[in-house]
Amino acid sequence: MKKTLTLICSMLVAVTVMGQEFNKHVASARTAYAAGNLEGSRFAMQQALQELDVALSKEVLKMLPQKLESLSANASADNVTGASGFAGMFIHREYAAGDKKASVEVISNSPLIASVNAILSLPFAGAASGQKVVRIAGYKALVQKDDEAGKTFSLQLPLNSSLLTLRLENGTEDEVVRYAGTLPVAELAKMIR
Repeated sequence: MKKTLTLICSMLVAVTVMGQEFNKHVASARTAYAAGNLEGSRFAMQQALQELDVALSKEVLKMLPQKLESLSANASADNVTGASGFAGMFIHREYAAGDKKASVEVISNSPLIASVNAILSLPFAGAASGQKVVRIAGYKALVQKDDEAGKTFSLQLPLNSSLLTLRLENGTEDEVVRYAGTLPVAELAKMIR
């Protein structure tokens, strides 16, 4: 309950801050619609939705941990974008400690979601190609080795129509699964529906 209230409050603050641009685009859409300019109205609405995607992306970024065990977040590399009509929102955060590096990306309306879901629904197909199906906070995820040396791994976790990807360089399969277990997956799934 406390987390839900905090989440709602933080979203309201974000919407209020971004609200000026959002309101400007909505007003522009109404004006264009009233003038019979449907294309202009649609464009303004897309801009308003993009503003919402950016605000939501910033809230999701705040939910990501500052540390993945010994790896610290690199705030200067944080990135959020909104591209309504194409991929929705994109969230990126990097972590590092020494030569070990990780990144977390969340992409809404990801073009890879169908492929990952197909592999997750047929676990034997993943095993045949060097991939492994694991559970993270009750959700199925796909872990795969990304290099021949076996030191780079990625974990792809579908959350509704969004895809969370955790990449780990100079680590192990167990570490990438452990790191994914520290992410607030259930809260992220609620936020990015």
